[in-house]
Amino acid sequence: MAEKKAEAKASDKKALAKKSTKNTKPNVFKRVWKYLLSCKSEIKKITWTSPAQTTKNFGIVLVVIIIMGLFIFGLDTGLFKLLGLFMGTGTAA
Repeated sequence: MAEKKAEAKASDKKALAKKSTKNTKPNVFKRVWKYLLSCKSEIKKITWTSPAQTTKNFGIVLVVIIIMGLFIFGLDTGLFKLLGLFMGTGTAA
């Protein structure tokens, strides 16, 4: 009988501890501070590229943009002339 009472008291203490921890959240400023510290630690894990590699990648992107622009310009001009031939609005050359 004494064991049942001790178990009941222990379970009551556990339930009371669960209730008290559920209702109490950390202060909003503490949560924001914790979030900012975790962001700082994540930023430290990033491997940054060197300036030389960044310049090289920028050059590659620039060349691809120019090539694609010229391709689209040529395709647009060709299709416009082809449409002009079909519609009869093209200049006679």
